[in-house]
Amino acid sequence: MATTASTALMTDQYELTMLQAALADGTADRRCTFEVFARRLPSGRRYGVVAGTARVVDAIADFVFDEQTLERLAPILDERTREHLAGWRFDGEVDGYPEGELFFPDSPILSVSGSFASAVILETLVLSILNHDCAIASAAARMVTAADGRPLIEMGSRRTHEEAAVASARAAYLAGFGTTSNLMAGRRYGIPTGGTAAHAFTLLHDSEEAAFASQVAAMGAGTTLLVDTYDITQGIATAVEVAGTGLGAVRIDSGDLGVLARAARQQLDELGATSTKVVLSGDLDEYAIAALRAEPVDIYGVGTSLVTGSGAPTAGMVYKLVEVDGRPVAKRSLNKASHGGAKTALRRHKPSGTATEEIVFLKAGPAPEPEDGDRVLPVPLLRAGAPVDGLPDLTAARERLRAALVTLPWEGLTLSEGDPAIPTTLLGP
Repeated sequence: MATTASTALMTDQYELTMLQAALADGTADRRCTFEVFARRLPSGRRYGVVAGTARVVDAIADFVFDEQTLERLAPILDERTREHLAGWRFDGEVDGYPEGELFFPDSPILSVSGSFASAVILETLVLSILNHDCAIASAAARMVTAADGRPLIEMGSRRTHEEAAVASARAAYLAGFGTTSNLMAGRRYGIPTGGTAAHAFTLLHDSEEAAFASQVAAMGAGTTLLVDTYDITQGIATAVEVAGTGLGAVRIDSGDLGVLARAARQQLDELGATSTKVVLSGDLDEYAIAALRAEPVDIYGVGTSLVTGSGAPTAGMVYKLVEVDGRPVAKRSLNKASHGGAKTALRRHKPSGTATEEIVFLKAGPAPEPEDGDRVLPVPLLRAGAPVDGLPDLTAARERLRAALVTLPWEGLTLSEGDPAIPTTLLGP
């Protein structure tokens, strides 16, 4: 779903000063291909999850220079460049891994082809979306695996930027979270939303009993009551007394969560509330969730660790020029080298379906000898600047990721340090 405001200023100034210089020296119309890839995965990660490509497509559609935007650029760009931008629309091609696909070091996650003038100015916009969304989705996928089938709620809005909160909710849902607390994400992307009350609501009332009675009266006995404002044992007893044994859930947000979950489950069962669920939240990450796997937890709520850098380190993606007028070009800097030539990729699998290798090769060839189980990864996203019909929606992306994770070798799903789940092989000169 495209926004209505221009995204043209969501960029770095040097993108436009390069454009101005290229227009002046006659190189602006050279046919170029830029590629987005990660040189390595963040420490401890065995795979990455592609998320945000649909947002990139929408953002490129809104990358236009209206009169107000051009006025803002008057002190920076000369008149010729501003006139060029006044009538500019991206008219090139974009290919990329579909959302929900896995990526590994050197995977050509996105390629942008067109004139230098068209492709270079998209760098910051593309990277800001993909680096954020892929990082969130990669972290969320690990949490979903650790939860082992139990539902997760995304609730990190208060720990990040207001627009990042919406994008984070979308990426987490793509990765398998069931709901979000963010209402804008629900409106914009159709993600199921949920939420009941915070500690402030209990503190507002003269007693915990009064707070619970008010919430049940407003929302019904199926609501979730937050029971750790004062004393958890007494809070659970009061919750069942007020709501009855049909109480939907109790939420615990602090303390030794494993011990408290066991005690809560035992107490609820003794009180006859055997169907009441136990919801845990409070600084959970994939490691904490994995440690709680044997405990009687029904639902996890995850916030800070998902949306902040500690839980979702940057995906480390870069946007590099790899081809000019059909000629491969490459950066040779130490530890920051790129591989020249426009590329594509396939993933190779055993007959059992287990992935064994990612092969990256030049579009111009040579291509690897085909084998049964090969799957070409990039798909067309934009042609002549227009989105391709029938791009997968968010529901399809969730299913794609679920299916892709099943193909990884078992060690690729562990949370321990190690090499990428499968190796990447680069073919070419």
